[in-house]
Amino acid sequence: MNWRTAVGFASDAASSGVLATSIWRFLYYFIVLSVFLFMFTPVIFVFWVSVFENAVITFPPRGYSLKWFSNAWAAGAFLDGFLTSVKIGLFAMIAGLALGIPASFALVRGRFPGREVLNTFLLSPLIVPGIVAGTAIYIYFIQLELWTGVRMISTLPGFVMAHVALTIPWTVRLVSSTLVGMNKSLEEAAMSLGARPLTTFTRVTLPTIRPGVFAAAIFSFIVSFTDLEMSLFLAGPGRTTLQIAMLQYLEWKFDPTIAAVSVVQILLIGACLLITDRFVKLSRIV
Repeated sequence: MNWRTAVGFASDAASSGVLATSIWRFLYYFIVLSVFLFMFTPVIFVFWVSVFENAVITFPPRGYSLKWFSNAWAAGAFLDGFLTSVKIGLFAMIAGLALGIPASFALVRGRFPGREVLNTFLLSPLIVPGIVAGTAIYIYFIQLELWTGVRMISTLPGFVMAHVALTIPWTVRLVSSTLVGMNKSLEEAAMSLGARPLTTFTRVTLPTIRPGVFAAAIFSFIVSFTDLEMSLFLAGPGRTTLQIAMLQYLEWKFDPTIAAVSVVQILLIGACLLITDRFVKLSRIV
């Protein structure tokens, strides 16, 4: 085989390699695009339906209008449910942070018997189905009312207590992951220079774990705000969340109003995540 033949074989091999690489790259991008399309198609569909003009959802629509957005928030049930969900989410977020941050320090920095058991217990609401957790809390509140006469179902404190069970796992998980990656020598250096433990915590530790705390706060609020399963067992006359109000509306009507409310929720949650990521970069801790 002379050198011309060898060069020809090498050229063919290189061309085959380039072709194979191009095919695999095309398949990779095709799969990625298909996955993203599968994930975002429902969201796009909800945005589209929210501007349908016709009261009954049919395809193709007769035209497009924004009247369903005003119709949604003109209804007292949606507005009251939205305000209730915001209150519950904020209180549950604050309580989750107040309980979860010390628990995270104990789990990461402490060395005591049963530490792993405690960690598993605090994270267990992430794996327990919402219907099961809602049923358990409902039965507990009923027994509590029978024993003490204190009513918790369909009250703001009852909702907050139940939703704290949803927010604590996110706080413990995110704050603990930040503490594990923290350089303890910063705290040791501050204390060696005469800083008191409280000053070290507020001036060194807390600013260092701030990304985890912000992420825990925003995820706790979102989890509480969007909860449906647990809230189903706690709602009652005069006290319903936005999710319950949407479910009750769907029992009698099926028009683009629900899509309009869903769009507002999507935009609100998306804005919270974007604002948080702008300051603390969630991709580094989630």
